Amino acid sequence: MRVFITGASGWIGSAVVPELIGAGHQVVGLARADASAAALTEAGAEVRRGTLDDLDTLRGAAAESDGVIHLAFKHDIAFSGGFEEAADADRRVIDTFGEALAGTGRPFLIASGMAGLAPGRLATEQDGQDGQASGPADAHLTGGPAKRQANARATVALADRGVRSSVVRLPPTVHGDGDQGFIATVVAVAREKGVSGYIGDGANRWAAVHRSDAAHLFRLALESAPAGSTLHAVADEGVPIRTVAEVIGRHLGVPVASVSPDDAAGHFTWLAAFLGLDSPSSSARTRELLGWRPVQLGLVEDLDKGHYFATPSA
Repeated sequence: MRVFITGASGWIGSAVVPELIGAGHQVVGLARADASAAALTEAGAEVRRGTLDDLDTLRGAAAESDGVIHLAFKHDIAFSGGFEEAADADRRVIDTFGEALAGTGRPFLIASGMAGLAPGRLATEQDGQDGQASGPADAHLTGGPAKRQANARATVALADRGVRSSVVRLPPTVHGDGDQGFIATVVAVAREKGVSGYIGDGANRWAAVHRSDAAHLFRLALESAPAGSTLHAVADEGVPIRTVAEVIGRHLGVPVASVSPDDAAGHFTWLAAFLGLDSPSSSARTRELLGWRPVQLGLVEDLDKGHYFATPSA
């Protein structure tokens, strides 16, 4: 297939691109900056210059492709107080791709999140996808997170318009060597504060997946996911945050300690809202549907490899 990808040079995309090329697909990646364009060219992909706001560019690229994978999201805006704005921009992109692909039967995948989807219990692929304005599992969500879940439902609904649409939900941490996301930030906070902290008793859990396993799922979904599928890229169903803190403390040689919920925002800053979530998730249906089997290291084993603790370069 000729596949158009947004976010092709990002953390997930830079693993998806070689996964697809290695399987014989032709990749066209959206690039805003020269560095992103160069990385895509080096990886063997074709470059389409533009941004998520260039809807005509996105529409044309989709029309020329056999499938689309939408990985980009305005995280910089979302994590600086503009989550709703980022979700609104994402909806415009999804609607644009949906219009371009309607009636073609071509695959259209988006990346979405599962953090906070079903607090306190094991979330499944069925949660939040019951066709209501807000499914019971995510009725507690508001603002940007609620809009992002609505965007995922809108993608699933494109199946009724002749698009082989699917949503790949990613867990709070997609880990691996080079990760600059949540886990890397937790490590940086521990290094700065001199203590590896967790909130409360630290029993809350995060689902996790290695970046390479997530990339493999995107390929399988592109090739064979049924229209209207919701998939979970989950290897570890739920790793207690206290366990993560203990591994970090051991590698950094700092004490491990509880941070009270009242002090969490001061200690972890913006990360506190995510670090306190209890978000275990299952991928049983995804594995059964597509035959996906994670083969990379789990989160704790990956942390123990040591690459998260390399001294930052000056």
